[in-house]
Amino acid sequence: MDITFNHTPEIFGFIHLAILAGIIVLSFLFYALMQNRKQQTLIRILGILGLIMVIGEAWKQWFVPRYVYTDGPSAWFFPWQLCSMAMYCSIVIPFLKGKLQDTVLTFLATYSLLAAIIALVLPYDMMRPQIWLFVHGFFYHGIMIIECIAAILILRQRQKVSFTPAIVLFAIMAVIAEVINIISHHIINDTHVEANMFYITPYYPTTQPVFHEISVSLGILPGILIYLGAITAGSYLLYRLMYHQIKA
Repeated sequence: MDITFNHTPEIFGFIHLAILAGIIVLSFLFYALMQNRKQQTLIRILGILGLIMVIGEAWKQWFVPRYVYTDGPSAWFFPWQLCSMAMYCSIVIPFLKGKLQDTVLTFLATYSLLAAIIALVLPYDMMRPQIWLFVHGFFYHGIMIIECIAAILILRQRQKVSFTPAIVLFAIMAVIAEVINIISHHIINDTHVEANMFYITPYYPTTQPVFHEISVSLGILPGILIYLGAITAGSYLLYRLMYHQIKA
């Protein structure tokens, strides 16, 4: 199980680009096969994919303390990153109804899609020397893309929904993430292994590209607010593009 690369793959190296190409091809294939399927079929697919993600996450939580952080407790891989939200959203969607389901679908089609794209294009924390953890990271985010496409296909069959509830859902998730960061800091008190959910820890500048420099220049709190605002702005752009394509 503890097998590693001789040389850890590099961002925009051959392996990374080949994986991206494969995910793009599979995404287009999924869209072509599923674009005319009924809502209930797509909802069942979301539930199944969510369950697969939960199983994968359980495996990761078993794997990490045995083969990655073996010297003590670590909360770095606690499952409450923005990308983790797709797992929770997908597995509960079959049990939701009405506006609540619309909200979760909209979140998947916007916030989760943006998170998945960024994570796949700039997979800094996924380029791990442990081969199985590396595979898990890209497999997970590939499933995310498929889930986001399924959510878009479902929303195409419905009346236009508001983006505002998705913002509220994102804000709630971000507050929970910050609470986890604060609790983790006081328990572990080691910036190398304590939680940094949503990359908005209040204890040091975000590690995300560009926004790190903003946090260093303007301060941690303004950096966090700008970062969360940028995510929301990008997600809203995807929302507008989604409905432009639907109307087209």
